[in-house]
Amino acid sequence: MHYGKGAVSVYPSTVFLGEDFEVGPGPDFHVYLVPKADIRSSSDVIDTMYVDLGRLRAFKGSQNYPIPAGVDLKQFPSVVIWCQQFSVLISPADLSFEQGGNL
Repeated sequence: MHYGKGAVSVYPSTVFLGEDFEVGPGPDFHVYLVPKADIRSSSDVIDTMYVDLGRLRAFKGSQNYPIPAGVDLKQFPSVVIWCQQFSVLISPADLSFEQGGNL
């Protein structure tokens, strides 16, 4: 069973996972910016033009992920934790431009 929780904030050049961030452990987890809102299943992510911000560094605690230059954040209303090995959604976060989201 996959789960995730905690705050996520997106700044012009960084995605920040808060101190309360936690996901269940697994292989090959990555942080993606996804150009769809309301991600709820793996099929919402498969075949999209996501931006891979890199491999998840830890299953708990605050972490920063740089956003590549030129990425228009208004085109990416979701941040997700994704298992690349099994093509499975681990945890989504819906973003708004006034504040961060929650996983």
